[in-house]
Amino acid sequence: MNRNKEYYVHESAYVDEPCEIGKGTKIWHFSHIMKNAKIGEYCIFGQNVNVASGVVIGNNVKVQNNVSIYTGAIIEDDVFLGPSCVLTNVTNPRSQIVRHNLYEKTIFHRGATVGANATIICGIKLGRYSFISAGAVVTKNVPDYALMMGVPARRVGWISRHGIPLPEPDTEGIVVCPESGYRYKEVEPDVLRCLDLDEDASLPPEKAVGKVSYRDLKIK
Repeated sequence: MNRNKEYYVHESAYVDEPCEIGKGTKIWHFSHIMKNAKIGEYCIFGQNVNVASGVVIGNNVKVQNNVSIYTGAIIEDDVFLGPSCVLTNVTNPRSQIVRHNLYEKTIFHRGATVGANATIICGIKLGRYSFISAGAVVTKNVPDYALMMGVPARRVGWISRHGIPLPEPDTEGIVVCPESGYRYKEVEPDVLRCLDLDEDASLPPEKAVGKVSYRDLKIK
């Protein structure tokens, strides 16, 4: 049971004190929030999620079932962690070597998505609105809006803030998201920016509700 009625904890979950949990956050079956974790507002933690001590999580973060978030992780607003994705915090673990003071920092920047069963090797940064495909293994820093696939993961293209792969650019180097209509441009090699909405701005309400399925957009 949670004493602070502004957030919800299922009766089978455990929340160690002290920790910080923002209003509107929901923590579901068999999950464990360890002491000194800091969690923002309106987050959702699915079944069997573990959040380790010292982890920092922003607002509106969605964590699906069977995910462990280890010490050293910094997760910014609007990040999505898919079911059974794997995070780490020591590059070279050995049972015989104690490295509790050497946990590596991994930063998930705003709006990043990590697909189901993907693995994120620690000590790297995932750029804003980057998209890690299911099953990928990420070993290096990822640019904003990068679509990453494979083992090891490589950038296979760009993806919009709405999660739609972007087409080839026009003669002026501009690409348009088929769902939102927002324009994007590679302003320098490997640096993509949205021309219509700042990366740190929230989506307008009318743009924050999906109306067409991914497969229907792909068919078009």
